[in-house]
Amino acid sequence: MSWGDFLAPLWLSAKIAGTASLFVFILGTGAACWMRQLRFTGKTVVETLFMLPLVLPPTVIGFVLLVVFGRKSAIGRVTEWLWQQPIVFTWGAGVLAAVVVAFPLVYQTAKTGFASVDPSLEEAARSMGASESQVLRWVTLPLSSRFLMTGYILGFARALGEFGATIMIAGNIPRHTQTVPTAIYSAVDAGEYGYAWSWTAAVLLFSFALLWIANRQGRVD
Repeated sequence: MSWGDFLAPLWLSAKIAGTASLFVFILGTGAACWMRQLRFTGKTVVETLFMLPLVLPPTVIGFVLLVVFGRKSAIGRVTEWLWQQPIVFTWGAGVLAAVVVAFPLVYQTAKTGFASVDPSLEEAARSMGASESQVLRWVTLPLSSRFLMTGYILGFARALGEFGATIMIAGNIPRHTQTVPTAIYSAVDAGEYGYAWSWTAAVLLFSFALLWIANRQGRVD
């Protein structure tokens, strides 16, 4: 195996995790902010659906994504028309899988962050003439910023380590859709334990660093 073959999964994992973390941060934070303001029958059902990817087997998530975005589905045909190629078995499919599995972590962390904000401070801002968008921008988001940063880091880490859903919808194509988790799986299957350990060490060190930063963010001095 060449040096390029060794680095390719690392680069692709970073690319997928970086892209997915941005999408899932926007979606998760937006959903938490939106749900915080709403009161409706069935809200618990919706929030349960949001959290479902956290407990479902990743292969189940991957299978559902494969059916929904496959070439035989309406959504799959639309995405193929838009991008002139199927989304299945591309690095974009890896991003999609990572977004879905990381969403519950980001959503729940953002929800906790928003819940930690003292409502009297938001009411004080409104009484001084601030609009809802100004309250969100200048009061809610700054006061919950530690939680939001932690949510982003956890979303990135979860996207980086995704395996089951990714291998179902994106496959395990070297230099194309092979991420570090799928590369480790292939290396072990082929008996190449040296490469497996090297990729494992890289992921362990990076994941440890991410979680350490997340824990530091969550500390209240």
